[in-house]
Amino acid sequence: MSTKPARILTFKCKKCSKSVQVFLQKVSACSHIQPYQGLCNCGELHRYATGQKEAVDSFMASPDGSWSHHH
Repeated sequence: MSTKPARILTFKCKKCSKSVQVFLQKVSACSHIQPYQGLCNCGELHRYATGQKEAVDSFMASPDGSWSHHH
């Protein structure tokens, strides 16, 4: 039985210090990474990811969220 990643995580906004929720993004059946993305009320985009270090690093480094993981 595999544990499913949380669908919603909450972080503190770096810009306005309010809490912002990031939602689990739909990814192509890839077990290497679970990317999250959300928009704060102040308009700041937040991204987060868990999983394989290389995949997470490349996701976090992509400037516009158009990242995809290729096998």
